[in-house]
Amino acid sequence: MPIPWEALIPFGLLTTMFGAAGTLLNISKRAQNQGKPIRYHIDAWDEMMMERDQRLTGHFRGQKTDPTPPEGFETNSVWYTERAQ
Repeated sequence: MPIPWEALIPFGLLTTMFGAAGTLLNISKRAQNQGKPIRYHIDAWDEMMMERDQRLTGHFRGQKTDPTPPEGFETNSVWYTERAQ
């Protein structure tokens, strides 16, 4: 039974396109996360720490080793107020 060599060209193109799309998506996600891998299974504690890191550094993946907070960190609290009616 002969092998249909003509079918290998579209197969190669599809494989290349899926590989390129996956690679570009991975590069895009890592660029948005400052070169760090994507976070999975984020719970409430991780979300709270990410909001704190965003208030400290300006980016939700950024972290600081300097223990002193920036100016205005005390006043930009995460606590949300509810409206009394």
